[in-house]
Order: sequence, then structure tokens, then C-alpha cells
Amino acid sequence: MPEFPFRHEVPLQIRFNDIDMLGHLNNSVYIQFFDLGKSSYFQAVLPDGVDWKRINIVVANINCDFFAPTYITEPIAVRTTVTRMGEKSFSLEQRIVNTATEEVKCIGKTIMVGFDLTTGKSAPIEQKWIDALEAYEQRKL
Repeated sequence: MPEFPFRHEVPLQIRFNDIDMLGHLNNSVYIQFFDLGKSSYFQAVLPDGVDWKRINIVVANINCDFFAPTYITEPIAVRTTVTRMGEKSFSLEQRIVNTATEEVKCIGKTIMVGFDLTTGKSAPIEQKWIDALEAYEQRKL
């Protein structure tokens, strides 16, 4: 799989209750961090902002591969990029990284699907999304 540049990064703060009995970041928290990254990414991508009451994309699939534990003292961030664009869906890759060492803690892959709020069914990705994503990523998707 080709390596894509990550143009978007959100610094993350690890909270006391994010840590499990083993002293590292609980696995469920990574998905929450990916959500923070996605929200910030979409706000950065769409020049007029995201209308969260009318957003027409939904998460269809998300998975996470873990590579190393994360501890409360580590400076971490979530990085986000688009890896694939289809007619009715696109794929995001997100990474939680230690920003001091660049160690990748985990990689999340998400499939976002176009969604018609009226019919409740999948729909083509709107051109405004494609244009905005390509402009932000500075490449053809």
C-alpha cells in the first residue's frame, strides 16, 4: 500500500481516566481520539465549515491495529489523511503517534459512506466533499 502524506494533526491530551490497569492508554480511547481527529480534519477541509446537522457522510467501518502501548506522559497526536476515493465512499487512515519520537502507536482505517438523510440510504459522495478533500490533500483522489 502506498504511503500518503499526513497534512492534518491534532495534539491529544491523555486524561487520568484514559489509562487502564496496566498503566497504558485503554484500547477504547484510541477510537475516541480518531473521532476527534476526523471532526477537526473535516472542519479544516471544508472551507465553509461543517454543518453537523446536515452532514451527509457516515462511518461504515472502522478498525485499528495496535503497535505499541501509549503511556500518560507521552506527547501524542492523531494524524489524518484520505487514502481512497470512490463514488459512494472514501477511506481515511489515521495514526496515533508519539510526537517526540515519531513512534506509531496505532493505525486506524475508516470507511466513510455518502448518506442521504431523507431516504436513509447510501448515496454518491457530493462533489463539494471531493473537491475540498483534493484541495486539502493537494492531490487527485
